[in-house]
Amino acid sequence: MDTEEFLKYMESGKTVIANSEIHKYMVKLSNEAMKITFELNSSYHTPEEIRKLFSMLTGKPVNEGFGMFPPFYTDCGKNITVGKDVFINSCCCFQDQGGIKIGDGALIGHNVVLATLNHGFIPEERKNTIPKPIIIGKNVWIGSNSTVLGGVTIGDNAIIGAGSLVNKDVPQNIIAAGVPAKIIKSIYDKEG
Repeated sequence: MDTEEFLKYMESGKTVIANSEIHKYMVKLSNEAMKITFELNSSYHTPEEIRKLFSMLTGKPVNEGFGMFPPFYTDCGKNITVGKDVFINSCCCFQDQGGIKIGDGALIGHNVVLATLNHGFIPEERKNTIPKPIIIGKNVWIGSNSTVLGGVTIGDNAIIGAGSLVNKDVPQNIIAAGVPAKIIKSIYDKEG
């Protein structure tokens, strides 16, 4: 098993059976991610050093407009893709095995959780995991303390209000907030 095979399997959306070969590889990637995130979070780093460490974590280069305020946490790293000029604020937790794609210009607030894995409902299958991707469009702003669940797409220019739980897709140009998040209004609506 290698990272490419792992990512292809996760993209398929198939269940990861506990203690299977794919699960063991997932644990291996988690340990690698912990090592890099410990380095990222353990002391001050310049913006250039943060970009270098984040690129090591994801296995993909980020552009000079990428910014992050550590600490940052992930349990994989290799299934995160970020566009140009993305900013991730402090204390975010990305569970990215199912895939996280963040579009150009997106802003991710403090303490945001992006969770792409779910567990089996039947107790005997509870340790199995089911991957579903999160797709965040261009110029999206996710407010502090929000959680986005697997299988969700947030459209371009959308805003997610602070403290929201996003468990369904959010169309582009919409403000959504609440638990669970509901559409509040269009960002172009001048009233209210």
